[in-house]
Amino acid sequence: MTPQELKRLIDKGESETLEFKESLQEEALQTVGAFANARGGSLLIGVSDSGVPIGITVGKATLRETADRIASCTEPRVVSDVQVATFRSRAIMVIQVPEYPVKPVAVRGRCYRRVGDSNRQMSPAAIAEMHLASTGTSWDARPLPDKAIKDLDLARVRRYMSLATNIGRRSFAKGTHPREVLEKLELVREGHPTWAAILLFGKRPQSPLVQATVHCGRFRSETDIADDRLIAGAVVDQIDETMDFLKKHINVQFVITGKPRRDEIWDYPLEALREAVVNAICHRDYGDTADIQIKVFDDHIRIWNPGFLPYGMTVEDLYRRTHASKPRNKLIAQVFYDLEIIERYGSGIQRILDACKAAGIIEPTVIESTGGFLFTFRKATAQGTGEVAAQVTGEVTGEVAGQVVRQLESGVESGVESGVESGVESLTGNAVRLLLLGPKLKSEIANGLGKSKVSGQIHRLVNRLLEIGLIERTIPEKPQSRLQRYRLTAKGLQMAAQLNKAGHP
Repeated sequence: MTPQELKRLIDKGESETLEFKESLQEEALQTVGAFANARGGSLLIGVSDSGVPIGITVGKATLRETADRIASCTEPRVVSDVQVATFRSRAIMVIQVPEYPVKPVAVRGRCYRRVGDSNRQMSPAAIAEMHLASTGTSWDARPLPDKAIKDLDLARVRRYMSLATNIGRRSFAKGTHPREVLEKLELVREGHPTWAAILLFGKRPQSPLVQATVHCGRFRSETDIADDRLIAGAVVDQIDETMDFLKKHINVQFVITGKPRRDEIWDYPLEALREAVVNAICHRDYGDTADIQIKVFDDHIRIWNPGFLPYGMTVEDLYRRTHASKPRNKLIAQVFYDLEIIERYGSGIQRILDACKAAGIIEPTVIESTGGFLFTFRKATAQGTGEVAAQVTGEVTGEVAGQVVRQLESGVESGVESGVESGVESLTGNAVRLLLLGPKLKSEIANGLGKSKVSGQIHRLVNRLLEIGLIERTIPEKPQSRLQRYRLTAKGLQMAAQLNKAGHP
């Protein structure tokens, strides 16, 4: 690797595929495992967390010893490409880690996954899911040895057969026995129902998965609960019952237009809310002991899904108009598709974004955090005056947001001396979306962006956002206060809408 190539790599900043370490300690070895469990990556030894090359001492046998050390502490053994490059007269070790085909790879008996620029130890459920995904199957296809056909509601299966045939996405001949259908679709294997069959057609869907529920609440504040409901039953029925709860607690306006029927304008587009609910129920991690949690506040709705995003997916992937479909629960997703609950694979998030844009409200944010990921819808009027709301929904010119994006891009591409990295630019959209949830401490911004600590990159990100007016301090008279939080300005709110509209990550 040439000095120029190394510089370009360092300038990118830490990410899902790049990490800096001052030495090859235990945390660096964990990164090797996390890279092997994801898309591979590069580990630079001799570079500080803030991206400053400090160098290392390299002997004749260093490269071979490093490769041997990595192989000896990983199972299956990871074979890495280890080389040394020189930058500003300092030796930097470059370790290229390939993606391992059959996952997960363990480091000293523990498995790690990559989230942003940090490593997180995987739970047993996440390990099982990763292995199933890498071998082409899914969790919901596993049969339950202690369950039998008698535990399924065959009348419900017949209704599914009739609806799917009428819709045209699946054809079942008259007189076909439900058991034959279940076996053909692999919802029953070796005489036992799968997890998918129990959740879709079980007489007692919450046995043994008591967490397969949706917990809905109407909140006046974080601690003041006005209404509370736990929705159980078959997962298909949970969708309509959850939507009934949401419609009960959001406002609707009736507009007379001269049509035979008056128009209904809801606080949030029902199509978008339904897609979000469907995504949560269809793609959640049912191995997690938590339930889906939906909280309705005066100015926003939060939909929290237990478990990480499906294996191989990132938040950035979700915001791309076209992305691969990777359903966590393949059999449940197939039945949802047959019933036209899912329109087509991989289109749900884009349908949500399009519906919100058409309704003139802020496009929702998706934040991956410890234990799950959070979908947040916000009212257009929640940000203050009508003028600001218009800016947020993109109804005014995007000139200001366009200027901001160009400032960031030009600052990065020109390699300005202030040290703004391309990694900062790549985090900007997610940081803005995160702050739509409300003011955050710098540590909360770091955690929300998938980082384990407030690194030099986070400091530069926050300073840059302050400099160009996207955010402001909540305690401006005490810039160094330990209670200091950061919130979006009107300019930042407009940028959030424009970035989503433009498809920026």
